[in-house]
Amino acid sequence: MENSKVWFITGASKGLGLELAKKLLAEGFKVAATSRNEASLINKLGNASEKFFPLEMDLLNEKSVQNAINKAVSHFNTIDVLVNNAGYGLLGALEELTNAESRKNFEVNVFGLLNVIRNTMPILRANQSGHIFNISSVGGYFGEFPGWGIYCSTKFAVAGLTESLAAEIKPFGIHATIVYPGYFRTDFLKDSSLLLPENPIADYKEVRQSENAHKGDINENQPGDPIKLAEALIKVSQDQNPPLHLFLGEDAFNMANQKIASVQSELGKWKEVSVSTAL
Repeated sequence: MENSKVWFITGASKGLGLELAKKLLAEGFKVAATSRNEASLINKLGNASEKFFPLEMDLLNEKSVQNAINKAVSHFNTIDVLVNNAGYGLLGALEELTNAESRKNFEVNVFGLLNVIRNTMPILRANQSGHIFNISSVGGYFGEFPGWGIYCSTKFAVAGLTESLAAEIKPFGIHATIVYPGYFRTDFLKDSSLLLPENPIADYKEVRQSENAHKGDINENQPGDPIKLAEALIKVSQDQNPPLHLFLGEDAFNMANQKIASVQSELGKWKEVSVSTAL
C-alpha cells in the first residue's frame, strides 16, 4: 500500500514541512520529521509512535545528519521518500550582504541538503527504489527579483544538482523532483525565516521596496495554500513517472512560462551570434 511508505522530512517544525507532515500522518503514512529542536516537533505533531518519529538534527553537522537518519531507519526499518525542505530566506543586495551572510545561506540551503542526500542514498540504493523531493523555489528558476540574488542562487544550485542527481540515481529505480513553490501562506516571510543584511545600503531603493513589500503586504497574503501543496507532493510521489521539474502555484507556473518565453526570444534574436562561434 502507498500509505505504508516512510517519509523523511527536514525542516518539519513549521511552514511547508509541517503541513506536509500533518497531511501525511492524517492519511496514515509513516513520518520521520526533523528540526533543530525536537521539542517543537513534539509540540506540533505529537510524541513518537508507530507512525511518527521526531528527530533533532543539525543540517550543518554531518554526524548529526547521519545519526538522525540511522535512528529513523532503526525506528521504521527504511526510508522511501526524502523531502529536503529545510532552509531559510535572505533578502539583500549582493553588495550589502557580507561574505559570512552569503556563505551561511549556502551552507544551510545547499550543503545541508547535500549532507542529507549523501547519507540517505545508501538506503534508497539498497532498496532499488525511492523518491527525493528537493524543495527549491520559483526563485530557483526565475531570478529577476532585486535583493534576492544570494537566496535565488542557492535555489538555482538546488535545481542544478537535482538535475544531475536524477540522472545518477535513475539506474537504481529512484526518482528525483525539483519543487519550485511560488508564494504560499507559511512563515517564510517572517523574521524567523527571512533574514536581512546587517549593513543595508540606502542607495538600493528597489531592494528596500522589495523588503517592505515582502515583510508587509505579501506576508500572510500569499495566494498558495500549503495544504494543497502537501496534497500535490503526495500525488506526485505515487506516480510511476513523476516530473523532474514541478512548479507549484499559479504564480510559479506563470513566472516559469515568462522566463521560457524570454529565453526563446533572446535565442532567436541572437542566434546569428550564438552559432557564429563554430570553426
